Amino acid sequence: MHQQSTRRDFLQQSTLLAAATATPFAWSQSAFANKSANDRPRIGCIGVGSMGSGDARGHSGFGDILAVCDVDSRHANRAKADKNIGKGKSDVYGDYRKVLERKDIDVVSVVTPDHWHVKIAIEALEAGKHVFCQKPLTLTLEENQLIRNACRKHKDKVFLVGTQQRSDKGRFLRAVNMVQKGLLGDIKKVTVGINGSPTGGPFAKSEPPKELDWNMWLGQAPKVDYINKRCHYEFRWWYEYSGGKFTDWGAHHVDIATWAIGQDKDGMGPVEIDGTDAKHPVPYKNGHATKDDCYNTSHDYSVKCKFANGIVMDVTSRGDNGITFEGTKGRIFVNRGKITGKPIDEKWDKDAYSDEDVTALYKGKRHEGHKNNFYRCIAEGGLPVSDVFTHVQAMATCHLSAIAARLGKVIKWDPKKEQIVGDELAATFFARDRRKGYEIIKV
Repeated sequence: MHQQSTRRDFLQQSTLLAAATATPFAWSQSAFANKSANDRPRIGCIGVGSMGSGDARGHSGFGDILAVCDVDSRHANRAKADKNIGKGKSDVYGDYRKVLERKDIDVVSVVTPDHWHVKIAIEALEAGKHVFCQKPLTLTLEENQLIRNACRKHKDKVFLVGTQQRSDKGRFLRAVNMVQKGLLGDIKKVTVGINGSPTGGPFAKSEPPKELDWNMWLGQAPKVDYINKRCHYEFRWWYEYSGGKFTDWGAHHVDIATWAIGQDKDGMGPVEIDGTDAKHPVPYKNGHATKDDCYNTSHDYSVKCKFANGIVMDVTSRGDNGITFEGTKGRIFVNRGKITGKPIDEKWDKDAYSDEDVTALYKGKRHEGHKNNFYRCIAEGGLPVSDVFTHVQAMATCHLSAIAARLGKVIKWDPKKEQIVGDELAATFFARDRRKGYEIIKV
């Protein structure tokens, strides 16, 4: 209890320091590294595969990682031994609940396969933890509602989604500012290039490695035989656990596009989603793959999402990876490598993109790294730049695009009621059945 109080005191003192000094306190790794062990946040990392380990190294500069957890003991033991993660001292678990039970852990980092995100995140909030969770946060439209409700209940906890493009000042933030300031005129079309999923299979079924708890890995998903290409990074290309590129890259680019065009608030979203121009690598019946040993997410598609204000968002596998905004005055293209177009060449935003504009996009916080923003919000309060509430608005478009593509049809969506309307089959994809013992709590 004393140590918990000390860390709270430190965070409060740091907030006062930020207000009292001319240069705001930077939530930098070096600043946190100079604090005593009792002063730094204490962190548990749930899921420490390739991406999970990368995120863990980022967190380690801001606090002490007391626990690492993974259903694959090879990942967990490697993370413990990593000099930038567990440093040979962190406790190792195979069950995430053991991490959440610990009263001495303040923050959890959730970097599991997508179908585990919301279940663990809600339980973490209920356990009193601040949460960093990798994108895509949700697996279904129902999960959007479940995690949003949990965050509304736990307003005192900071929840940041790992969509780091929201912290890219030179490209994505500039593009959002340009669109929101009306410098491109009225936006008529947005093309979101997210590439197509890979194709592959049939893959051999086998016994899972002895180090992997396959049943726990599957979680709420149906019990199936182990296939190497179903697991770890490759889970993205199976609708049972993810949404293919619709949610993999869509969680990044659809998010930026939705933010820019001002469709990121409750009750907003597309009203019609046309999935008739979509192909899958295996045959489908009523929206479900008819083969169980091949990648099954769409590899070739152009899904047109129409909004009530007339904007059309083309979520497509074709063309360059990135976002094109087309307005009545001009157009720009932005991705992680560049931002281009006549408005950029001619610097239309020269006098319309100030530090104050960036701060406004950052919800009143100074611009800094993604995890820096997370820990600053833990100390100072307020929503992080990548919050749950706007993220689920973008994820609704991603999930609806996947549903329309799986069915190969046009579906209607009521964004205010958050319902698929006029199509009983499509409406069944709003949620998924969960295996007994892996239910998601409703708060």
